[in-house]
Amino acid sequence: QLQSNFGYTAEEVAAYDNELESDKEKVLKLYKSLEFMRGFENSCNQQYMQGKIRGFMHLDNGQESIPGMVDYCIKNGDTKYSYYREHTHALASGVDAGKIMAELFMKETGTCKGAGGSMHIFDKETYFQGGWALVAEQLPYAAGAAKSLLIDRALGLSDDENFNKDDKVLENDDRISIVFIGEGGSQNGRMAEVLNAAAKDNLPLLIIVIDNGRAINTYTPDIATNGNVYEAGKHYGVPGILVDGHNPSDVAKAGKAVTDYVRTKGPAILQVHTYRFSGHSPADPEHERGRKDEKAWARLEQDPIKSFEEKYIGNGMFTEDELKAARKEVLAEVKAAVKFADDSPLPPVSLAKELEYPDAPDTDYNLRKAPEYADAVNARTISPEKMSVINAHIEALRVKATAGEITIGDAINLAIHEEMLRDPRTTIHAEDLQAGSSYDIPKLTQQTYGQIRAADEIIDEGHFIGKALGEGMNGYRPIVELMNTNFGIYGMAEISSAGNTFATTGGQFKMPMTIIGAGGTAPNQNLGAEHSQPFHAYVMGIPGLKICTAASPAAAYGITKSMIRDDGPCFLFAPVKMMKEAKGHIDMGKCAALNKVALLHEASKESVAAKNAVTVLTYLHGVKEAEASIAAIQEEGFDI
Repeated sequence: QLQSNFGYTAEEVAAYDNELESDKEKVLKLYKSLEFMRGFENSCNQQYMQGKIRGFMHLDNGQESIPGMVDYCIKNGDTKYSYYREHTHALASGVDAGKIMAELFMKETGTCKGAGGSMHIFDKETYFQGGWALVAEQLPYAAGAAKSLLIDRALGLSDDENFNKDDKVLENDDRISIVFIGEGGSQNGRMAEVLNAAAKDNLPLLIIVIDNGRAINTYTPDIATNGNVYEAGKHYGVPGILVDGHNPSDVAKAGKAVTDYVRTKGPAILQVHTYRFSGHSPADPEHERGRKDEKAWARLEQDPIKSFEEKYIGNGMFTEDELKAARKEVLAEVKAAVKFADDSPLPPVSLAKELEYPDAPDTDYNLRKAPEYADAVNARTISPEKMSVINAHIEALRVKATAGEITIGDAINLAIHEEMLRDPRTTIHAEDLQAGSSYDIPKLTQQTYGQIRAADEIIDEGHFIGKALGEGMNGYRPIVELMNTNFGIYGMAEISSAGNTFATTGGQFKMPMTIIGAGGTAPNQNLGAEHSQPFHAYVMGIPGLKICTAASPAAAYGITKSMIRDDGPCFLFAPVKMMKEAKGHIDMGKCAALNKVALLHEASKESVAAKNAVTVLTYLHGVKEAEASIAAIQEEGFDI
């Protein structure tokens, strides 16, 4: 498969084989990794049964060849995205075992200070970026992370020791993004979308498909016409390979060859066929689903650790005593991890409030400093001709604003350009972006900053909101423009996860993402039912998400600038029927407060004294309707 699908020569394939098989230390390291994973998961099950681990937990027993491969060929700087069965993936990525166990115990010393739990392991230092609990949601996030690697290279940026972007090219940069997904989850439509994006942008993305034949407990062939997920990329020119997880050394060797391909050529799929020994979770034992006999057979005949021992004891590389000593060594590490978790304190009550938002609601964004390297990056990435065009465009909008003639759409567009020039880490994603979308919000962004920072997207908001999330986790500040906010219904999972990220990761990832769109409801709207829903009502319950509305150019401009500078996820709703109709002045260059209303009309002192006045709080199209009613209310002797 490496020859036919990836273009390797027979000699190159033999070299990958020899690289492992001729090196006893590497083979021993692989064995230790397998035993460490098995021992850790067995211990997790014990702690769960003792009540020390609560909530949902999903174990990886029987699938150790995959984390073994990760330990063998994945680098620290590679970004890694997994799903809810991720303990071993985190361990193999170098995340400290004690911190993982402490996270499962909900302890303050956990990877996420106890705020994530079993399904949400994150570790910034090893670029292990989840732990995501909604099936297949991690796919576009990993694609966004892969895109961030390309942006780094295009802009000449890299992470400093504090994981902030620095004006420095990373030498010999061969970083990739890895995403783990089950073969059941890979039937999700996000898979096709990510393969398309990976092929279109030639993303350094490795998709690892963990094929245990079950989608939870459902036999995958019962729901999938073709279980050969590794072939799904053929339509997009993305090669794939199928490996037997019963043979850990083969998985490691194939993994090394495929990751080398991704580092130098482009995206790929690695499907590993395994058997999961446990039920979906400890709360869902396999015998309840009639799988007791199957599991007994798998433990006897398909155990990758047993297969490894038989192979390497049989060929004389190791004695039984050598492998027993290795097992004893790693089980001691597991025991130490449990002790660390046991001895660790619970998080303080104050943690919940601390993890509400990265930036306090009363933050003054005018005080935020732009990156010192902004001018240098702009100079090397925006040609003088393009800079001349965008400066003329910005000046024309400012002239409109000074005359009180700028629209809401143009005000947002002006704010976006000012912020994208101020901070090259700012990116934008939208449908119909080159054409300016419906209200010119992303107008001239791609023409100025190129496709690397201003991406035209397929028509699925969930996909490009998800990619923006991946960029936001990796040092960039993405803007997502929705042609109509109601289309955000496609991205509910991604919006929800964006809101939860700061808290779930214990404050490690701030998620500076801004979503902007026209929406709301209005009298005589005439836009059709699915374009006329109050989407703000859908998202108001998402923790960590700041939501604002703007019914004037001044508000739209000032709020947009503040949201782009905010370190957490924000959503700006603009009035769909007023985007070109409402015109006015703006406070040039100024950020607006996100936690304040605008006083648009004040009742007379006389009406207040006579108790003939009422306070009206309204937003979007309600502002226009309220302002239009003032004269009639005053004629009746009342005021607002």
